[in-house]
Amino acid sequence: MKTKDKILSKAMELFNEKGYNNITTRHIAAELNISAGNLHYHFKHSEDIIKILFSELVLKMDDLLNNLQKIENKTLEDLYHFTFSTYDVFYSFRFIFMNFFDILKHIPAIESQYESINISRKDEFQEIFKGFQKNNIFREDIPDFILRGLTTQIFIIADNWIIHNNLAFKLEKDEAIKHYALIQMNLFYPLLTEEQQKLYIAKYICEP
Repeated sequence: MKTKDKILSKAMELFNEKGYNNITTRHIAAELNISAGNLHYHFKHSEDIIKILFSELVLKMDDLLNNLQKIENKTLEDLYHFTFSTYDVFYSFRFIFMNFFDILKHIPAIESQYESINISRKDEFQEIFKGFQKNNIFREDIPDFILRGLTTQIFIIADNWIIHNNLAFKLEKDEAIKHYALIQMNLFYPLLTEEQQKLYIAKYICEP
């Protein structure tokens, strides 16, 4: 592994473990047993590291969305797999969401990137929703304002579930991802066809 990649990997590990505000480039260098000068040759500031890590997060989400869009005959399982995979990716970058407001305000480039993502994702999700209607997973009679608002609802949950878990449940990784992925999936339940609702209950809801 190249030094630059080692720095990024160790930085994410430390940010996730101790928080964005508690880790400096000196901490990262010390953990890697390299000089601060060596680290600064690759990254002058911790903000430069965070920019790259945020871009990596965006690329991983782009891949998930592209893979979902490419599926012609979409199924309920495809929707669940996408949702679960999203939460798995977000957990890997959890420091970003734990410190989201501070990061956006302190690093204008990321704030601008996030605003752009909000716009582009709305169009991408609308196409995905139409695909699920085409494949008779979602009902055809869903009002447009419901589908438009659904993207915002997804963002609200996805951007804040890690903080909520830390405050409310403190679930470990696997259980937390499964729990919150299902909470997001529940948003889709009223939009499913009657047949798909029955499948959803049978497959994802454990009755007591």
